[in-house]
Amino acid sequence: MKDFPSRIEFVILTLFPRYFDSPFSESILSKAQAKGIIQVKVVDIRDFTEGKHRVADDYPFGGGEGMVLKVEPIARALEQIRRDSSDPLQVILLSPQGQLFTQERARELAREKKLVIICGHYEGVDERVAEHFTDQEISIGDYILSGGEAAALVLVEAVARLTPGVLGNPLSPDHDSLEGGVLKHPVYTRPADYAGFPVPPVLFSGDHRKIEEWQRKEALRRTRERRPDLLARVNLSESDQELLAEIEAEEGEKGGKYEPDSEN
Repeated sequence: MKDFPSRIEFVILTLFPRYFDSPFSESILSKAQAKGIIQVKVVDIRDFTEGKHRVADDYPFGGGEGMVLKVEPIARALEQIRRDSSDPLQVILLSPQGQLFTQERARELAREKKLVIICGHYEGVDERVAEHFTDQEISIGDYILSGGEAAALVLVEAVARLTPGVLGNPLSPDHDSLEGGVLKHPVYTRPADYAGFPVPPVLFSGDHRKIEEWQRKEALRRTRERRPDLLARVNLSESDQELLAEIEAEEGEKGGKYEPDSEN
């Protein structure tokens, strides 16, 4: 986390600014703002429209259902943000057509000092916004939401928690699921036995080497079972290969080193 700035600012462009009132007033994000580690500003796109009706959308050229967010108010809002900012901006359009948001992408964005996030709505945003006024398009997954507000919350929290000081334990992000390319190992707390369901004895052994080996093995097991696609992209060490071979043997499969399919 030493490469990340000590403070990061988020500016969210939306048609529904009150959507963010509660999420940014709770838990980690609220505490981080109080400490001055992160700053969140929510901008109402309608404030940059013209006319008494504050129209921010219009019918699509060529026909079709729904409405399209207009380019002018978004361009005006971005122009104002650039004028008021002393830091360089990274402008993001949240869109189903964008590149998939991953933990790796979150780490890249956490190195920026100021992120501007545009929340789409209705049937989409005028394509000229993506072509001429943004740096990248991001999607949080292959499903459809009514607008980009929920996606903006996902992006802000994923990026903010990587900023030094946001989390109480500075090492916490390094042990999250997907860090290092695999899912996190199972975790347990008291009681040690609940209704006949005990915690694995190794966790009480006091042998830190054995515990770490168990945690790594279970992380690999879980990833292999639930997200085998991740193993195809991670750089597995020799000890990881050995652990995967043990897992295969335990499950009655053919032994040997695990070799992920590079085509998947």
